[in-house]
Parts: sequence; structure tokens; C-alpha cells
Amino acid sequence: MNNFVIIILDGVGVGELPDANLYSDQGSNTLGNMADYVGGMNLPNLQKMGLGNIIPIRGIVPIEKPTASYGKLTEISKGKDSTTGHWEIGGLEISKEFPLFPNGFPDNVINDFISQSHLKGILGNYPASGTEIIKSLGEEHIKTGFPIVYTSGDSVFQIAAHEKYFGLDRLYEICKIARYEILTGEYEVGRVIARPFIGEPGSFTRTTNRKDYSVSPFSDTILDYLQKNEINTIAIGKINDLFNYKGITKQVVSKSNNEGVNGVIESLKKYDNSLIFVNLVDFDVYYGHRNDPEGFYKALIEFDNRLPEILNSLDESDRLLLTADHGNDPTSKSTDHSREYTPLLFFAKNKTGIELGTRKTFSDIAQTVAEFFKVNNSLKGESFLL
Repeated sequence: MNNFVIIILDGVGVGELPDANLYSDQGSNTLGNMADYVGGMNLPNLQKMGLGNIIPIRGIVPIEKPTASYGKLTEISKGKDSTTGHWEIGGLEISKEFPLFPNGFPDNVINDFISQSHLKGILGNYPASGTEIIKSLGEEHIKTGFPIVYTSGDSVFQIAAHEKYFGLDRLYEICKIARYEILTGEYEVGRVIARPFIGEPGSFTRTTNRKDYSVSPFSDTILDYLQKNEINTIAIGKINDLFNYKGITKQVVSKSNNEGVNGVIESLKKYDNSLIFVNLVDFDVYYGHRNDPEGFYKALIEFDNRLPEILNSLDESDRLLLTADHGNDPTSKSTDHSREYTPLLFFAKNKTGIELGTRKTFSDIAQTVAEFFKVNNSLKGESFLL
């Protein structure tokens, strides 16, 4: 089949990077700290692959002959958001961090947004947890019709609105206005995110109709190089948004970890000689950002239980790579991403894994993919293809 599968376990970091202090992330270790918090983790299928060989993880012991090669990846780009992490995985180095707005967005940005979106006003405009801000402002939003604008420790302009009282199409419309008309130049955030919710006061719930509006990569990524060489690029879920659909041949909709896994398995049945690239969002969205280590661990168990299905869908010509795009330590005080190394598990059927060490950049993944498909390129990184 000759497929290369990349699975991003969104937010699953393995320890603070040397520059974590620049991001106030000292002590972050998503997997390590979470394992300690829950009294040890049991993830037998990831353990067999060598997850416990990467760093000490309570409950997950190292394996003498792991089924996957193992190591960890260093992020060299500025920032710790999903866009930056994925673009570096794609072979780029981002030398300038996307702008952050810890005090909310300036008046000129908000005024332009209100004017061009034909709104009467907005609510919020400060950093917040998405679940908490709709709890605080959701009732006022329904009464006034004002959308809720907020940000976080990432470079995001998030707009929350009620699907019934405001309308999903209207929410998407004003997100596009913010993305393409307002947030340009010095205000060009990494993502504008539609955050729809439903329910009544006291019981608001965010829905899976979230939509991300990203900027396009500033240069060709591995996706573009493959596409130009007539190699299919199958993007599942959030991958499409993060690359702004650039270099993507086939788009697969996915709104949860289970849907993402299903998309991988179906794509392996359907395509040959293709890159299959998926982001599993639940770890980050529902548990990391909500400081819920028990829920995070439960989601890891669910993925671990489904991992054999993926492995059984591969043949000896295929390769599978598991990693992350950043950390999101659910045991920290912050609800933001954390500046961490990411895990590297590289699986080839019927091959015993070896140690791959600490890689110098996420872009080593791009070069490994390029070597696998024999595609010349000028991307960052060094291949570890086995």
C-alpha cells in the first residue's frame, strides 16, 4: 500500500523545552505530570510501541524490544500554538511568533470588526476559558445579540455565539470578516475560531461545529511537495484548517478522536501511495484546556484501545508516526498550551524499534516523509527513515 500515516495526539507533550521559562511553562510535562496525578497510567498498546522508553511515565515501563522506534522532538519555531507546531512538522521554521493579545484586542480592531460585520456590539474581549466565558456571558449574549469575543495564551481570535439565537451561518460569516478583512498585518493572528454553543442559561454546551480560519503557510510544506509530485495527501479533521487547505488532495471531516481514527482506517483501505495526516483533537480541546487530567487519561485509554485497529490495517510497506504539536499539561494552573518536547513513535510492521534520540526539530518528520516518497525538497530537518 505504501502509505505514510501521521497521527497528531494534540497537546500530548513529554516535558518542558529548554526555553520553557520564556513562556512561563517551567515544570510542564503533560504525560509525566498527568501519570503522577492519576496514580499511574495503563496504556498497554502504546507501552509496547515504546512510549515508556521516551521519558519516565508512572505505570508505563520501558520495553526491551519495542515495536516502534522512539524518541522526542524539539520545537525550534517561536510559539506553542497548533498552527506553529503543524507548520514545523510540515517542514517550516517560524521565526516570528504570531501576535498575542493578553489584554484583549485593541479598540481599532474591535471597532472595525463591529462595523464591517454590521454588529451593534460585542461582549468579552479578554483572555478566557471557552467554557467559562459562555457560562459568564451566554445569557447576556442571547439578550443583546452581541457575539462573545475572547482570546487565550495562543494567537487566536475566538468568537462564541449561540447556534439558535445567533445562527451558525452568521457566526461563520463574521469569522470570515475577522479573518480576511480585519486581522491582517500586525494583527494577523494564527487562527480565527468559530465557537458555537447551544442550551439555555445555566446549561450552555459547546458543539462540534467549531470551525478554524487559519492563515496559509508562508511557503510550501511537505504537503505541497507531495501534491506536486502527484502523491495523494489525505487530511483528516483539523489538519485541513491548520494548513488552510493548502497542499491537500483529499479532505476528510472529523470532529472527534474516534472519527479521526475511523478516518485513518478508512483511508488506509481506500488509498495507496498516500500521506494520511490526522489530528486527534479531544485531548487538547476537552481536557488539556479544561485542566482535566482524569478526562485526558480516559481519552488516552480510548485511543490506546483503538490503536490495534490501526496497526492491523497496515502492511509492511506502510509507516505510522505518532507525535504531538505542543504540550497542554492539564495539571498546571494555566489552561493554555505548554512549551514542551513532543513524543516520537515510528512504527514499521515486523521491525523492532530503535532509539531515535532527541530530534533537533519537528521538521525531521517532513524530511522522513519526503525520503519515504522519494521527493526532493528544500525543507528543514533530517530524515530518520528506517
